[in-house]
Amino acid sequence: MQKNLSHPQHVWIDALDPEESYIDEIFESYNFHKLDRDAIIKEHQYTRLDPYDDYLFLVLHFPKFNRETQRYITNEINIFVGKDYLITFHYYPSSTLDRVYEQYSERRKNKKLISTAFLLYDIIENFLDKTTKMLESFIRDLKTLEKQVFSTRNTKTIQQIMIKKRNIITLKHMMQPQISVLKLIEFHMKQRFSDEVEFYFENLEDKLDKIFIEIQIIEENLDSLEDTLKSIFDLETNIIIKYLTIFSAFMLPLTLATSFFGMNTKVGYFSDTTIWLTLAITSLFFVGILFIYIHKKQ
Repeated sequence: MQKNLSHPQHVWIDALDPEESYIDEIFESYNFHKLDRDAIIKEHQYTRLDPYDDYLFLVLHFPKFNRETQRYITNEINIFVGKDYLITFHYYPSSTLDRVYEQYSERRKNKKLISTAFLLYDIIENFLDKTTKMLESFIRDLKTLEKQVFSTRNTKTIQQIMIKKRNIITLKHMMQPQISVLKLIEFHMKQRFSDEVEFYFENLEDKLDKIFIEIQIIEENLDSLEDTLKSIFDLETNIIIKYLTIFSAFMLPLTLATSFFGMNTKVGYFSDTTIWLTLAITSLFFVGILFIYIHKKQ
């Protein structure tokens, strides 16, 4: 699906899941480099910026949450930006791009001046703002998990922690490479447009830095939460083993008695007072050990 937003100063073309024939048509119209075509057709490219004489080619990655799998997937946005055009290619529907498109449609109706530099800024800013909201939701879920660890911890809690760890690692690998790319974008936009845009793109760098710092903090909290859960499980396991050991020791006199009964002898040794006395002393000894242990626990 393709959408065109025309303006006297520029045009924005947004292509969702474009066919190769449409891509070829765009490349022929704007004389883009053939290597950029391969980058659009082949998904999961590295985040990067390729500068050319009359345009910039960007590959940016932003998270998209899949509710069915509870995972973050990479929404790859390929962007061509020139003085009088901006073209976006992507393979997943994006409410963020739709929202920016509607905003600029209103500006066009009101005949407000629109620049491709500020259009690019608004697109990236909206994606970063959405990522920030995702992290806020992530933090709320993390607080819920913390309560579960100290209350109703079970296999589901462990599973949720593992899912969160996988997702935060995905976000980290997705956002970290874009820190250097945004610095390059700021440099080239300043060179090709005006010094005014520099301050706007510096703002994007600050937002991305804050996002990455937040991701690192969440990752550390998840590691601590996992370690805490492991410690609690280890403690509970040790307590169970202690009780089993005490129970096994308490059963030793009975085991001894059954061993005597199991002997193939003509005269039972249990008629001897010494044997009964030994069993009684042994039983009292283990009962005393159990009493001392319980008293210390209290």
